Amino acid sequence: MKPELIRGDITRFSADAIVNAANGSLLGGGGVDGAIHRAGGPSILAECRELRDTVLPDGLPAGQAVATSAGLLPARWVIHTVGPVYSSSDDRSETLASCYRQSLRIAEQLGAESVAFPAVSAGVFGWPMRGAARVAVGAVQAAATSVRLVTFVVFSDEAFDAFTAAISEEG
Repeated sequence: MKPELIRGDITRFSADAIVNAANGSLLGGGGVDGAIHRAGGPSILAECRELRDTVLPDGLPAGQAVATSAGLLPARWVIHTVGPVYSSSDDRSETLASCYRQSLRIAEQLGAESVAFPAVSAGVFGWPMRGAARVAVGAVQAAATSVRLVTFVVFSDEAFDAFTAAISEEG
């Protein structure tokens, strides 16, 4: 599958599911996570709290994903995934790739045909944008999934350039 790319605000993007670059607590944060919680309204946080109170008492581990409804967002679901914090001494690329694979697996289970991804781990988690883009595009293109459309929705010129290059390289 060849993903699409747009520069924009993921909270305004219409897809069956949008992916949240969440922190492990699932209780909101900065960047994409905070924007999704603010734009989606209190129902997303309420569902995340329910997940923490029941099946995820220790939070969501890096590389995993879980879904909630999308509240007021123009999507049906939000798939929350926790990317790894970047380390120059420890290659965490497989964990980052797992974020994309697991999000697509959850999307498939939900019956989603379209999924929008941000640049997971490339914000406050410090992943260099070009490396994050290569991992993201490679993971999506290699995924065996029934999801028909994947769109990377990135906010900055730097991210747009990095994802453009990664999509071009992956061919």
